[in-house]
Amino acid sequence: MSDVTVEIRDNGPIIIRGGVTITDATGHTYETKDTVFFCRCGQSTKKPFCDGTHKVCGFESAPRAEVAG
Repeated sequence: MSDVTVEIRDNGPIIIRGGVTITDATGHTYETKDTVFFCRCGQSTKKPFCDGTHKVCGFESAPRAEVAG
């Protein structure tokens, strides 16, 4: 079994690596590859997937995980 990782790119998509199954609200499964890019800007024409529109629509977001201490 492979490890799954989730990365939030500054000003860009959420990237999931590791071969996950993605289903919609009705239970239908999207055809995906081992790496999936999810839209965060809300402007993609391929939602829920990223189509690169964040690069031209002015989307800015750079969340950081809180470090305990």
